[in-house]
Amino acid sequence: MLVIGIIGSGAMGAGIAQVVATAGHQVHLLDQNAAALERAMASIATSLRKLTEKGKLTAEATAAAIARLHPTASMADFADCGLVVEAIVEDLAVKQQVFKQVEDIVPTDCVLASNTSSLSITSIAAACQRPERFIGIHFFNPAPLMQLVEVIPAVQTRAGLAEEIKALVAGWGKRPVLAQDTPGFIVNRVARPFYGEAIRILEEGIADIATIDWALTELGGFRMGPFALMDFIGHDVNYRVTESVFTAFFYDPRYRPSFTQRRLFEAGYYGRKAGRGFYDYAPGAAQPEPTRDPALGQQILHRVLSMLINEAAEALHLRVASAPDLELAMTAGVNYPKGLLAWADELGPATVLATLDHLYHDYHEDRYRASVLLRRLARNHQTFLSA
Repeated sequence: MLVIGIIGSGAMGAGIAQVVATAGHQVHLLDQNAAALERAMASIATSLRKLTEKGKLTAEATAAAIARLHPTASMADFADCGLVVEAIVEDLAVKQQVFKQVEDIVPTDCVLASNTSSLSITSIAAACQRPERFIGIHFFNPAPLMQLVEVIPAVQTRAGLAEEIKALVAGWGKRPVLAQDTPGFIVNRVARPFYGEAIRILEEGIADIATIDWALTELGGFRMGPFALMDFIGHDVNYRVTESVFTAFFYDPRYRPSFTQRRLFEAGYYGRKAGRGFYDYAPGAAQPEPTRDPALGQQILHRVLSMLINEAAEALHLRVASAPDLELAMTAGVNYPKGLLAWADELGPATVLATLDHLYHDYHEDRYRASVLLRRLARNHQTFLSA
């Protein structure tokens, strides 16, 4: 069984450590901050004990998983690792420097991986002496609960490694998907219109935040509306991802951030964690009531949904991922009520295209340009999952 090193004991690092320790691996959890390590170990122990109380793990399995965790402040402890996963700050230079240090310690056949959600895997790999053993393994937060894991080979990654990692991740009880090393990979790329188009509708005064959230949850079946979800994620995270994707796509208008969210970010109104975001989370604060107008709700839903479908269509057209992996990513990764390609097939590609073309005609903005694949399927009366 592989010995695994985890760099960083924050929420993601601790969560990944819990996953792999529970799966039977000896784990070296590295952090230079002793207090952070102590908090991580306590958090993992608490999480495992809760699983025991719920009957999902035996007391023996919990004790064994905790015993496999070895907190450390010394990278020298990685000398016996077969896999090292980095989960630290989203800073390319910092990650590159860390992996340069790791390579001096680990065996030559040790696989190196980053949990980055927004940086180029190829760029991180370029700092390594053996970039062919580098790969992206992107978990979602909280790692012990979220099933999806994106596996992202770099340009330099050796043939076969991605499939090996997919099999390893599946053995941990996760559901891996394979993504190209493009900005946002699958989920953080395809999901951008859920936030961006909702904000655009708000900025235009078509509906308020409560009504937009109501339309997407009550009529669309999404578990959380876009504004509640952005507040939950935190604008310090969500806005930065949007900005990163926009920049990485050479400022493609489809991914342009909004001034509305930027102002919340600048004010420190990060959402739930700060007590204020799009909603007010102060004790006793009155929450806005939606306008439950079915016609308005359907207009909102179809506009946002058409943008999401278009993004999934473009990702499929450009071979960012296969159709099954795109569908799995959005259902298992962000809990969409159904896969976007299947949803497109239910509505009919021609219907989705008509919505986008109508928006493009009104706005003449490139953000509403339809994917060539969507247009082709609509013209030929085909569907995504049978094409």
